[in-house]
Amino acid sequence: MKGRTASRADTQDTIAAIITPPGEGGIAAVRVAGSKSRSVLARHFSAKHSDDAEPHPFLMRLGYFKSLDGEILDEVMAVFMPEGRSYTGLEQIEIFCHGGRQVVKKILDEILKGDIRAAEPGEFTRLAFENGRIDLSRAEAVAEIIAAETEVSYRASREHLLGNYSEHIDMLRTELIGVLSEVEASIDFTEDAPEVGADSRKLLILVDSLVTKLSALAETYRGGRIISEGYTIVIGGRPNAGKSSLFNLLLRKERALVTPTPGTTRDYLLERIDLDGYTVNLIDTAGLRQGGGKIEREGQRLAKGMIAKADLVIWVVDLSKQNWAKLLTLDIESLGSAHILLLGNKIDIVKKAASLSLSASQKIIGASCKTGIGLSKLHREIVGRIEKSMPDLTSGLVVTSARHRQKLKESIRHLRLARTKIEGSVSPELVAYDLRTAVSSLGEITGKVYTEQVLGRIFSRFCIGK
Repeated sequence: MKGRTASRADTQDTIAAIITPPGEGGIAAVRVAGSKSRSVLARHFSAKHSDDAEPHPFLMRLGYFKSLDGEILDEVMAVFMPEGRSYTGLEQIEIFCHGGRQVVKKILDEILKGDIRAAEPGEFTRLAFENGRIDLSRAEAVAEIIAAETEVSYRASREHLLGNYSEHIDMLRTELIGVLSEVEASIDFTEDAPEVGADSRKLLILVDSLVTKLSALAETYRGGRIISEGYTIVIGGRPNAGKSSLFNLLLRKERALVTPTPGTTRDYLLERIDLDGYTVNLIDTAGLRQGGGKIEREGQRLAKGMIAKADLVIWVVDLSKQNWAKLLTLDIESLGSAHILLLGNKIDIVKKAASLSLSASQKIIGASCKTGIGLSKLHREIVGRIEKSMPDLTSGLVVTSARHRQKLKESIRHLRLARTKIEGSVSPELVAYDLRTAVSSLGEITGKVYTEQVLGRIFSRFCIGK
């Protein structure tokens, strides 16, 4: 492990990349960061007005971008940012040109003809972290906010980016360092038995308080995982119950093949949808029945595995079958999942719809994938279940990263080890070891402590230009 490195402005390469998405648009932008950024501006940019001939920090200037041969490539806007006050913390420029594929590519190609290299994925944000502009959890939030697909995931990543989450982690880490200081201060005074006993009671209270706070934060990952990965809904049932029809209706497009032939769906289909601001992983599975060919049986095996891992299973029942209730009772016994929503399909051809329940706790939503009856009720029920799984987003204190949850768990584990040693009057040096490890685990969340391998894994998820 090691701490944050000093600014590498003198040794860091000057890098450049297009920072806007590919394609046609009103504006495209190129960013250059490093000690040679200003020289790039002097070499390629010519201000349109003589008053703007010299770059001033954060002043957007209108002018022309020229090739090394003096050819004008485009009319552009350019801005210069000094070291220590830019996104990366290094000297930096940004050039805004017209948003055509060719023009922005030509501008970047011209810049790279100098002693400038192309930026790697996430390199600008990694520089921002290494130069102290943002901490590691906020750097991860940059990737999260770019990848946000729904309103809920955007809100969570925005709160992380604003820093409330980082500040909370730092506060807990500071509190933990205070406990460690108490233990380390007592190491040289262990002969004072009464005082040590009093300190032990105080330490146990402090450690228990920290365990409670860290556990509460780690627990938010139950909902945070849904924010980052999506809420997984598996549509299951017997063949020809209407699973693929329901899948298509929820997607609002014809994605799954629907035929009267049983066993048509042999593999699973997965689509991500936005359901009232929540990301949902919607999976259509093979119908479960006895028999079927080798391929169909493999599809059924996959379906059972997905059902076991799903956040919610919508089990579709064919109400046109006279023995549907008996079959459903057998299905529920074999599923063994507590997260089942029963949907009775083909209610449009069933006369007695009032008896759609197996028991007081097992209600069935009557629906028709042909006419759309009951789908609005199904929609409300799904959203209600998702909302019950979600944490409170107002504080911004929600763990959405599996890495963060792991580090919180590590910190909690070592705090509990320290507690056991304090209760057993074990040497304070050994107690201090566990407390230091707990501090280190929290430090890895925000980047107070990190390894190059961790940084490599985190920033490899970024796109080029960020």
